[in-house]
Amino acid sequence: MENLELRYLQRLAELYPTIAAASTEIINLEAIRNLPKGTEHFITDIHGEYEAFSHVLKNGSGSVKKKIDEVFDHTLSEADKSALATLIYYPNEKMALIRQTEENMDDWYKITLYRLIQICKKASSKYTRSKVRKQLPKDYAYVIEELITEKPDVLDKEAYYNSIVDTIIDIQRAEDFIVALCHLIQQMVVDHLHILGDIYDRGPGPERIMDRLMSYHSLDICWGNHDIVWMGASAGSLPCIATVLRICARYGNLDILEDGYGINMIPLATFATRVYGDDPCSLFRLKGENSTRLPNENELNMRMHKAISIIQFKLEGQLFGERPEFHMEDRMLLDKIDYERGVIRLDGKEYALLDHNFPTIDPSDPYRLTVDETEVMERMQRAFTQCEKLYQHMNLLLNKGKLYCIYNNNLLYHGCMPLTGDGEFMKVDVYGKKLCGRELYDELEKYVRKAFFAVNEEERKKGRDIIYWIWCSPQSPLFGKDKMATFERYFIAEKETHVEHKNPYYQLLNNEEIMNRVLREFGLPDDAHIVNGHVPVLQSSGESPVKCSGKVLIIDGGFSKAYQGKTGIAGYTLIYNSYGMQLVALKPFTSTEDAVRNETDIHGDRILVMNAPHRLHVSDTDIGCRLKQRIDELKELLKAYRSGVINEMV
Repeated sequence: MENLELRYLQRLAELYPTIAAASTEIINLEAIRNLPKGTEHFITDIHGEYEAFSHVLKNGSGSVKKKIDEVFDHTLSEADKSALATLIYYPNEKMALIRQTEENMDDWYKITLYRLIQICKKASSKYTRSKVRKQLPKDYAYVIEELITEKPDVLDKEAYYNSIVDTIIDIQRAEDFIVALCHLIQQMVVDHLHILGDIYDRGPGPERIMDRLMSYHSLDICWGNHDIVWMGASAGSLPCIATVLRICARYGNLDILEDGYGINMIPLATFATRVYGDDPCSLFRLKGENSTRLPNENELNMRMHKAISIIQFKLEGQLFGERPEFHMEDRMLLDKIDYERGVIRLDGKEYALLDHNFPTIDPSDPYRLTVDETEVMERMQRAFTQCEKLYQHMNLLLNKGKLYCIYNNNLLYHGCMPLTGDGEFMKVDVYGKKLCGRELYDELEKYVRKAFFAVNEEERKKGRDIIYWIWCSPQSPLFGKDKMATFERYFIAEKETHVEHKNPYYQLLNNEEIMNRVLREFGLPDDAHIVNGHVPVLQSSGESPVKCSGKVLIIDGGFSKAYQGKTGIAGYTLIYNSYGMQLVALKPFTSTEDAVRNETDIHGDRILVMNAPHRLHVSDTDIGCRLKQRIDELKELLKAYRSGVINEMV
């Protein structure tokens, strides 16, 4: 036996010191491998829409309703099933409504408790008792375990269970118990959650989404371009901070920063009022639902919006000038302006600017911040880097997140694989290294982490700088367009300047040879799937989220309300359970009140992507492979015990 192998078995023997202990663990692991595969839930491009996200999380994209159908089939009416589903999603709110009309609450409690117990049994049936026990709410763990576990030794089980339920009602704990059961069902119908990026921006509640994810039982996150710019802001990147501020201002969401993260907006507001107080800032009207505010508040937001936009254009110009290796000089536009004539020259053509009031720009040095702008950004930088709540949220992104994820034969990423026009992997310069494919992703991720953890300040700065490159570079796997035409959309009327051409990847999504090459680049077989977010699917125009005969799945269908007019739906989610994979089209979410009162749900049409040839078990998953490896190691330990190479610790 090799010395290294012997040392490993000796360490393993410390965990399993006897033949009996090792044998018991082998039996346990083999049993787990034969349980049905847990349900995976894929969500992407949430864009701050907390209420819609929360609802999808509660209903598991229809997984809760499916469990209700499996348990009660035709024994409950569709109306009763909908009422039960709504109760599971919103137990406190639904019971408050029921109390207003129900004459005999004790009877309702009893019927409801029995129904929820049956659903709990069904939802927990694919897990080990140990795993279920870990998920049980602390206050009611023992009682719930008794109710959802068969007791063959109890002669009169009905009387036994009736006694427990009656006592719960008698001591006035029924409502608390119902809430506990509902939350447990929500948790057990989904074994693992995948977030494919863009938690932040546009919508009003990204910090609430992050709070929810902080306590989620099992998840991974692929970073999106909107997440990465917030990560850069937290790390202290000035262009990232300015971009975050600008987007929050554009969508009327500066209160995310003030109320959600405690970042003081007074320095920016004061500066904007002083410099742009006589400027109508008409090009900087707010977008979305939060744009309807009191006139004075709206005017202030527009001034702040313009102020931070100009600062952003200056800061990104400074960065691109300092980093010629980023090849982003074409996005340095402030020096292309003729400030006296109010025109800009782009691609050999002059365009009139819609607004040419630039009191803070020195035409001879257009990228230099004024003293006041410098002070504002220094204060913003301190606020972002010292914000404890933002730090916790970014830490979650770092701990649970990556640029891509490989999970159960699926390749997950947010944006695209950068390709050339002929379908080859694009070679990208990352600080002197020419990289493509998986190596590009891995190197970029290293630098993102360096922005937070590198001891060497130069390496840390490289990390901060490249985060902004990841946000907006044509070669970035998270952006995937030839330019980010932010300046043009604000200041130039001609639509030709607004066009952002997508990377060839998006035209090649149905090319099986190229998609297979992408899968193989990440060590996956040709029968694997690519699950992709980032680009809304225009269902209203007949576009399908299923590409390349089911090999590629685009699951961003427009979670953000800003997109729903174009997409015709409110996004796609993906469910991968023991029977196969299904895409779920979501209907627009109205409100929590409507969902509770009218029992409206938002999961709609389902598209079968992959029907498993047999019911999948844990043995068919990555976890199953790891368990098999541990079983093989334990069998080697048994051989070592029985041959006397290692002695039992009895």
